[in-house]
Amino acid sequence: MNFKTLVVDDEPLARRRIQSLLRADPEIDVVGTVGDGRAAVEAIKELKPDLVFLDVQMPEMDGFEVLAAVSDVHVPTVLFFTAYDHYAVKAFEAHALDYLLKPVKRDRFFEALRRAKEQVRLRQGSVYEQQIVDLMKQVAPAKARLILRAGGKLIFINPEEIEWIEAAANYVRLHTPGEIHTIREKISTIEAELDPERFLRVHRSIIVNIDKVKQVIPCGSGEYVVMMKNGRELSFGRSYRDRLEQFLSKMSVSRRHNGVIASVGNGSSAHR
Repeated sequence: MNFKTLVVDDEPLARRRIQSLLRADPEIDVVGTVGDGRAAVEAIKELKPDLVFLDVQMPEMDGFEVLAAVSDVHVPTVLFFTAYDHYAVKAFEAHALDYLLKPVKRDRFFEALRRAKEQVRLRQGSVYEQQIVDLMKQVAPAKARLILRAGGKLIFINPEEIEWIEAAANYVRLHTPGEIHTIREKISTIEAELDPERFLRVHRSIIVNIDKVKQVIPCGSGEYVVMMKNGRELSFGRSYRDRLEQFLSKMSVSRRHNGVIASVGNGSSAHR
Protein backbone atom coordinates (compact mmCIF):
# COMPACT_ATOMS: atom_id res chain seq x y z
CA MET A 1 0.00 0.00 0.00
CA ASN A 2 1.03 3.62 -0.46
CA PHE A 3 0.95 5.96 2.51
CA LYS A 4 -0.31 9.47 1.79
CA THR A 5 2.09 11.76 3.63
CA LEU A 6 1.96 15.47 4.41
CA VAL A 7 5.03 17.47 5.48
CA VAL A 8 4.42 20.55 7.64
CA ASP A 9 7.31 22.84 8.61
CA ASP A 10 7.82 26.58 8.36
CA GLU A 11 11.48 26.10 7.34
CA PRO A 12 11.93 25.29 3.62
CA LEU A 13 15.25 23.53 4.35
CA ALA A 14 13.59 21.25 6.90
CA ARG A 15 10.77 20.40 4.47
CA ARG A 16 13.30 19.49 1.78
CA ARG A 17 15.27 17.35 4.25
CA ILE A 18 12.18 15.33 5.19
CA GLN A 19 11.14 14.96 1.55
CA SER A 20 14.63 13.76 0.66
CA LEU A 21 14.49 11.06 3.33
CA LEU A 22 10.98 10.00 2.35
CA ARG A 23 12.01 9.44 -1.28
CA ALA A 24 14.00 6.43 -0.13
CA ASP A 25 10.77 4.63 0.76
CA PRO A 26 8.76 3.55 -2.31
CA GLU A 27 5.61 3.13 -0.18
CA ILE A 28 5.51 6.83 0.71
CA ASP A 29 3.49 9.20 -1.43
CA VAL A 30 4.12 12.84 -0.41
CA VAL A 31 0.80 14.47 -1.24
CA GLY A 32 1.74 17.93 -0.02
CA THR A 33 4.10 20.24 1.86
CA VAL A 34 3.01 23.38 3.71
CA GLY A 35 4.74 26.01 5.79
CA ASP A 36 2.26 27.23 8.42
CA GLY A 37 -0.41 25.94 10.75
CA ARG A 38 -3.50 27.25 8.97
CA ALA A 39 -2.35 25.79 5.68
CA ALA A 40 -1.72 22.51 7.49
CA VAL A 41 -5.32 22.41 8.78
CA GLU A 42 -6.69 22.97 5.28
CA ALA A 43 -4.34 20.36 3.76
CA ILE A 44 -5.24 17.71 6.35
CA LYS A 45 -8.97 18.29 5.87
CA GLU A 46 -8.70 18.19 2.09
CA LEU A 47 -6.05 15.50 1.52
CA LYS A 48 -6.77 13.28 4.55
CA PRO A 49 -3.17 12.00 4.73
CA ASP A 50 -2.22 8.79 6.49
CA LEU A 51 0.97 10.30 7.94
CA VAL A 52 1.86 13.85 8.92
CA PHE A 53 5.34 15.10 9.77
CA LEU A 54 4.41 18.10 11.87
CA ASP A 55 6.55 20.94 13.21
CA VAL A 56 5.63 22.34 16.61
CA GLN A 57 6.47 26.03 16.38
CA MET A 58 4.99 27.66 13.28
CA PRO A 59 3.34 30.92 12.21
CA GLU A 60 -0.44 31.28 12.54
CA MET A 61 -0.98 28.07 14.55
CA ASP A 62 1.40 25.69 16.30
CA GLY A 63 1.35 21.94 15.76
CA PHE A 64 -0.88 21.23 18.76
CA GLU A 65 -3.46 23.75 17.58
CA VAL A 66 -3.40 22.09 14.16
CA LEU A 67 -4.26 18.70 15.64
CA ALA A 68 -7.04 20.19 17.75
CA ALA A 69 -8.52 21.90 14.69
CA VAL A 70 -8.76 18.68 12.65
CA SER A 71 -9.68 16.25 15.43
CA ASP A 72 -13.34 16.11 14.42
CA VAL A 73 -12.58 15.66 10.70
CA HIS A 74 -9.51 13.47 10.23
CA VAL A 75 -6.90 12.15 12.67
CA PRO A 76 -3.73 11.02 10.88
CA THR A 77 -0.73 9.27 12.39
CA VAL A 78 1.50 12.15 13.55
CA LEU A 79 5.25 12.41 13.97
CA PHE A 80 6.36 15.68 15.49
CA PHE A 81 9.55 17.07 13.97
CA THR A 82 11.06 19.95 15.94
CA ALA A 83 14.24 21.51 17.30
CA TYR A 84 12.85 21.78 20.85
CA ASP A 85 12.84 18.84 23.26
CA HIS A 86 10.65 20.45 25.95
CA TYR A 87 7.47 19.79 23.96
CA ALA A 88 7.88 16.02 24.09
CA VAL A 89 5.44 15.34 26.93
CA LYS A 90 2.78 17.54 25.37
CA ALA A 91 3.33 15.82 22.03
CA PHE A 92 2.61 12.38 23.44
CA GLU A 93 -0.37 13.73 25.35
CA ALA A 94 -1.66 14.79 21.92
CA HIS A 95 -1.29 11.13 20.87
CA ALA A 96 1.61 11.70 18.51
CA LEU A 97 3.33 8.46 17.54
CA ASP A 98 6.85 9.88 17.82
CA TYR A 99 8.85 13.01 18.54
CA LEU A 100 11.88 13.63 16.33
CA LEU A 101 14.49 16.22 17.20
CA LYS A 102 16.21 18.21 14.45
CA PRO A 103 18.63 17.41 12.99
CA VAL A 104 17.30 13.87 13.00
CA LYS A 105 19.60 10.94 12.39
CA ARG A 106 18.78 8.81 9.37
CA ASP A 107 18.41 5.54 11.34
CA ARG A 108 16.17 7.24 13.90
CA PHE A 109 14.01 8.70 11.13
CA PHE A 110 13.43 5.41 9.35
CA GLU A 111 12.70 3.57 12.58
CA ALA A 112 10.00 6.14 13.36
CA LEU A 113 8.68 5.86 9.81
CA ARG A 114 8.50 2.06 10.07
CA ARG A 115 6.45 2.31 13.27
CA ALA A 116 4.20 4.94 11.73
CA LYS A 117 3.45 2.77 8.70
CA GLU A 118 2.67 -0.17 10.97
CA GLN A 119 0.20 1.92 12.95
CA VAL A 120 -1.54 3.02 9.75
CA ARG A 121 -1.79 -0.60 8.61
CA LEU A 122 -3.35 -1.59 11.92
CA ARG A 123 -5.83 1.27 11.74
CA GLN A 124 -6.83 0.54 8.17
CA GLY A 125 -7.03 -3.20 8.86
CA SER A 126 -9.37 -2.53 11.77
CA VAL A 127 -11.57 -0.28 9.64
CA TYR A 128 -11.64 -2.85 6.82
CA GLU A 129 -12.59 -5.64 9.21
CA GLN A 130 -15.40 -3.55 10.64
CA GLN A 131 -16.69 -2.85 7.13
CA ILE A 132 -16.79 -6.60 6.47
CA VAL A 133 -18.58 -7.22 9.77
CA ASP A 134 -21.16 -4.53 9.00
CA LEU A 135 -21.74 -5.93 5.50
CA MET A 136 -22.15 -9.50 6.78
CA LYS A 137 -24.64 -8.33 9.38
CA GLN A 138 -26.68 -6.68 6.64
CA VAL A 139 -26.91 -9.82 4.51
CA ALA A 140 -27.21 -12.36 7.36
CA PRO A 141 -30.58 -12.98 9.05
CA ALA A 142 -30.94 -11.06 12.32
CA LYS A 143 -29.52 -12.96 15.29
CA ALA A 144 -28.58 -15.84 12.95
CA ARG A 145 -24.86 -15.60 13.61
CA LEU A 146 -22.30 -13.70 15.61
CA ILE A 147 -19.46 -12.10 13.67
CA LEU A 148 -16.59 -11.27 16.01
CA ARG A 149 -13.05 -9.94 15.70
CA ALA A 150 -10.39 -11.73 17.70
CA GLY A 151 -6.64 -12.07 17.27
CA GLY A 152 -6.67 -10.36 13.89
CA LYS A 153 -9.30 -12.81 12.59
CA LEU A 154 -13.02 -12.70 11.90
CA ILE A 155 -14.87 -15.47 13.74
CA PHE A 156 -18.33 -16.65 12.69
CA ILE A 157 -20.25 -18.36 15.48
CA ASN A 158 -23.63 -20.05 15.37
CA PRO A 159 -25.38 -18.80 18.54
CA GLU A 160 -26.93 -22.23 19.05
CA GLU A 161 -23.45 -23.56 19.79
CA ILE A 162 -22.83 -21.10 22.62
CA GLU A 163 -23.37 -22.62 26.06
CA TRP A 164 -22.62 -19.59 28.19
CA ILE A 165 -20.74 -16.30 28.12
CA GLU A 166 -18.65 -14.68 30.81
CA ALA A 167 -17.07 -11.27 31.20
CA ALA A 168 -13.44 -11.14 32.36
CA ALA A 169 -11.89 -7.69 32.84
CA ASN A 170 -11.95 -6.03 29.40
CA TYR A 171 -12.66 -9.30 27.60
CA VAL A 172 -15.55 -11.67 27.01
CA ARG A 173 -15.26 -15.45 26.75
CA LEU A 174 -17.79 -17.38 24.68
CA HIS A 175 -17.94 -21.03 25.74
CA THR A 176 -18.82 -23.52 23.02
CA PRO A 177 -18.34 -27.32 23.04
CA GLY A 178 -14.60 -27.94 23.00
CA GLU A 179 -13.57 -24.31 22.45
CA ILE A 180 -13.51 -20.93 24.18
CA HIS A 181 -13.47 -17.74 22.08
CA THR A 182 -11.91 -14.74 23.84
CA ILE A 183 -12.58 -11.30 22.41
CA ARG A 184 -12.04 -7.75 23.57
CA GLU A 185 -15.60 -6.55 23.98
CA LYS A 186 -18.19 -5.55 26.58
CA ILE A 187 -20.64 -8.22 27.64
CA SER A 188 -23.49 -5.75 27.13
CA THR A 189 -22.48 -5.38 23.48
CA ILE A 190 -22.57 -9.15 22.99
CA GLU A 191 -25.90 -9.35 24.82
CA ALA A 192 -27.44 -6.91 22.34
CA GLU A 193 -26.39 -9.20 19.46
CA LEU A 194 -28.13 -12.26 20.90
CA ASP A 195 -31.72 -13.48 20.65
CA PRO A 196 -33.37 -12.51 23.98
CA GLU A 197 -35.73 -15.48 23.64
CA ARG A 198 -32.78 -17.86 23.80
CA PHE A 199 -30.19 -16.06 25.91
CA LEU A 200 -30.63 -14.54 29.35
CA ARG A 201 -28.26 -12.57 31.50
CA VAL A 202 -28.28 -14.08 34.99
CA HIS A 203 -25.34 -12.18 36.47
CA ARG A 204 -23.51 -8.97 35.70
CA SER A 205 -20.78 -11.09 34.11
CA ILE A 206 -22.73 -14.14 32.89
CA ILE A 207 -25.15 -14.85 30.02
CA VAL A 208 -26.55 -18.36 29.53
CA ASN A 209 -28.09 -20.17 26.59
CA ILE A 210 -31.39 -21.36 28.02
CA ASP A 211 -31.33 -24.48 25.84
CA LYS A 212 -28.06 -25.51 27.53
CA VAL A 213 -29.39 -25.20 31.11
CA LYS A 214 -30.20 -28.40 33.01
CA GLN A 215 -31.80 -26.92 36.14
CA VAL A 216 -31.89 -23.99 38.53
CA ILE A 217 -31.05 -24.98 42.09
CA PRO A 218 -32.11 -22.92 45.16
CA CYS A 219 -29.28 -22.57 47.67
CA GLY A 220 -31.07 -20.82 50.52
CA SER A 221 -31.22 -17.13 51.45
CA GLY A 222 -32.91 -16.46 48.13
CA GLU A 223 -29.87 -17.46 46.10
CA TYR A 224 -29.80 -19.82 43.12
CA VAL A 225 -27.27 -21.73 41.05
CA VAL A 226 -27.68 -22.40 37.34
CA MET A 227 -26.63 -25.95 36.50
CA MET A 228 -25.59 -26.35 32.87
CA LYS A 229 -25.99 -29.60 30.92
CA ASN A 230 -22.19 -29.88 30.74
CA GLY A 231 -22.02 -29.91 34.55
CA ARG A 232 -20.86 -26.33 34.97
CA GLU A 233 -22.42 -24.42 37.87
CA LEU A 234 -23.00 -20.69 37.41
CA SER A 235 -24.20 -18.03 39.81
CA PHE A 236 -27.61 -16.43 39.44
CA GLY A 237 -26.79 -12.91 40.64
CA ARG A 238 -28.91 -11.46 43.44
CA SER A 239 -29.49 -8.24 41.51
CA TYR A 240 -30.93 -10.38 38.69
CA ARG A 241 -33.50 -12.19 40.84
CA ASP A 242 -36.29 -10.17 39.23
CA ARG A 243 -35.51 -12.13 36.07
CA LEU A 244 -36.01 -15.52 37.73
CA GLU A 245 -39.66 -15.94 36.71
CA GLN A 246 -38.79 -14.85 33.19
CA PHE A 247 -35.90 -17.31 33.22
CA LEU A 248 -38.06 -20.22 34.41
CA SER A 249 -40.77 -19.41 31.90
CA LYS A 250 -38.24 -19.53 29.06
CA MET A 251 -36.74 -22.73 30.44
CA SER A 252 -40.16 -24.37 30.54
CA VAL A 253 -40.88 -23.46 26.93
CA SER A 254 -37.47 -24.76 25.92
CA ARG A 255 -37.84 -28.00 27.90
CA ARG A 256 -41.35 -28.70 26.65
CA HIS A 257 -40.03 -28.27 23.14
CA ASN A 258 -37.33 -30.83 23.93
CA GLY A 259 -39.49 -33.17 26.00
CA VAL A 260 -38.43 -31.89 29.41
CA ILE A 261 -40.22 -29.62 31.89
CA ALA A 262 -38.00 -27.38 34.05
CA SER A 263 -38.83 -27.04 37.72
CA VAL A 264 -37.39 -25.29 40.75
CA GLY A 265 -37.82 -26.24 44.37
CA ASN A 266 -35.66 -29.16 45.35
CA GLY A 267 -33.37 -28.61 42.37
CA SER A 268 -34.72 -31.44 40.21
CA SER A 269 -36.02 -31.52 36.64
CA ALA A 270 -39.19 -33.40 35.81
CA HIS A 271 -39.36 -35.42 32.60
CA ARG A 272 -42.54 -35.96 30.66
